[in-house]
Amino acid sequence: MNAWLLLGGAIALEIAATSLLKASDGFGKPLYGAASILLYSICFWLLAFAFTRIPIGVAYAIWSGIGIAAIALIGYLAFRQPLSLTQIGFIALILVGAVGLNLTTPPSSDQRVGTGSAPE
Repeated sequence: MNAWLLLGGAIALEIAATSLLKASDGFGKPLYGAASILLYSICFWLLAFAFTRIPIGVAYAIWSGIGIAAIALIGYLAFRQPLSLTQIGFIALILVGAVGLNLTTPPSSDQRVGTGSAPE
């Protein structure tokens, strides 16, 4: 399977898991907490396979950058947490850094095309 799709799945699951973790209210709502743990587990499984074909620095920067931006937006919209223009600006800088890292990272021998046991 395409490593970028695996990374996208890991990002989506991490965002959902983090949102559920917040909704669990410190595990006071155990179903939300358990769902969060399950989604984090699947997220890291997908991320591990993405690392076999995408340089770790690039994959992690994209994973964390998109995750930060999405969770900040979800925090603002769903949990009524404040989000200032300054914070938005700094989140944008994180995303620019992740994109820049991806654009300037040459393919390396660590990108093992056609090897590994990623889900097909």
